[in-house]
Amino acid sequence: MGRRQYLLCFFLLCLITSDRGLVKGVVGLACNWGTQSTHPLQANIVVKLLKENGFNKVKLFEADPAALKALGKSGIQVMVGIPNEFLAPLAGSVQVAVNWVQQNVSSYVSRYGTDIRYVAVGNEPFLQTYNDSFLNTTFPALQNIQAALIKAGLGRQVKITIPLNADVYQTESGLPSGGDFRSDIRDLMISIIKFLSDNNAPLTINIYPFLSLYADPHFPVDFAFFNGSSAPVVDGSISYTNVFEANFDTLISALEKNGFSSMPVIVGEVGWPTDGDSSANIDYARRFNQALVDRINQGQGTPKRKTPPDIYLFSLTDEDAKSVRPGNFERHWGIFYYDGAIKYQLDMGNGKPLVPAKGVKYLARQWCVMSPEASISDPNLTNSVDYACSYADCTSLGYGSSCGTLDAKSNASYAFNVYYQTVDQRKDACSFSNLSTLTKIDPSQNTCRFEIMIDLGTHETTRRSFAGRNENPATVMAFISALILIICGAY
Repeated sequence: MGRRQYLLCFFLLCLITSDRGLVKGVVGLACNWGTQSTHPLQANIVVKLLKENGFNKVKLFEADPAALKALGKSGIQVMVGIPNEFLAPLAGSVQVAVNWVQQNVSSYVSRYGTDIRYVAVGNEPFLQTYNDSFLNTTFPALQNIQAALIKAGLGRQVKITIPLNADVYQTESGLPSGGDFRSDIRDLMISIIKFLSDNNAPLTINIYPFLSLYADPHFPVDFAFFNGSSAPVVDGSISYTNVFEANFDTLISALEKNGFSSMPVIVGEVGWPTDGDSSANIDYARRFNQALVDRINQGQGTPKRKTPPDIYLFSLTDEDAKSVRPGNFERHWGIFYYDGAIKYQLDMGNGKPLVPAKGVKYLARQWCVMSPEASISDPNLTNSVDYACSYADCTSLGYGSSCGTLDAKSNASYAFNVYYQTVDQRKDACSFSNLSTLTKIDPSQNTCRFEIMIDLGTHETTRRSFAGRNENPATVMAFISALILIICGAY
């Protein structure tokens, strides 16, 4: 091969590996896509939002048909979840598992080209607050789903896993090296991990540094973050400067202690909420998530696992219909608001900023607020606010939250408006005992946003160009590689 031909081949290879070339060399980011929202974004808009922000892996909490169809041929790898309430029927019958796989995995892989890589069986089923409700059904359900995947011819392509809360392991010494599985479920955990290992499948764990801070007012704040200045936790020759690494390595110690030192681990959820608690705010969320994204982009692992795991950021958007039993912050984990609007800016890698959702259509630009003539001493006011908040999300009104400093009238206005928007601005929805009125002036103030909901009936249709049909990066990579071989081989 002559010098000129060599340079040509070298140049083509550089195009592949350069982040300015035809296919970016960035490993990519992963996130959770939750759908517990009264006004969810159209699935095609979400897929575009994922791609434009560099996410090439996504976890769904259930087999949502619209999401799975929209993810088809998108170049995004998918982990699809099975809710805990399905564990019992799946555990009781292999045929139920076969039917589930056929309906929720095989059909989307074959008909739509959806790149499903994992099935997540259950979601944190061994939480102590569940009082052993899923203790006897999780492992059998896992086994039956694995059998069903093999029967469908997907045993190598699609792997099983169980997303577990970090409370399945603990350390008596208070140090990561003392890690072991919780005594009441230790035997079960070993059986599950062995089964996963035998099937070349990973263990998935959810880690929440925010909850450490939320649960303990004396927890050192800086230790919850990656760039804090708290005194490190010294464990032999290792110094831990943040709770994420200490928590993850406690799991690794537990795996090593029980003979699974090479077990692959996925971090299924990690993030920081922005509302619903004094520690759930935009400044903290930006600080935590920026450092998390930086770690992922830099390929940074932990002291015991230098190779970083796949990490699924929690979460893409807010979900106003989630349960608030753990806390009001549960509805505010998104790096985007419910409508794909940016909450705070992040550098997603190489200086690339977040990109908001496009093509979102909203209800009329009007708000329901407390009438200027109404009095806060009106005997109907308390019941009216309670009624509004029983049917809509008022978690932003809590102490320390984004709307927690509103005066009494603005507080009532927020409640009236969030109800009015949640029921799609229904004609009779802004009539709270003659206490309310409509306004065209945005009543938002400071950190408190008075939302206007998405118009679910008039989403902009996502258009695909002819060129967009081959947008799967693997397809493009294969084409370019073949082209290089042809060109270089010809010389």
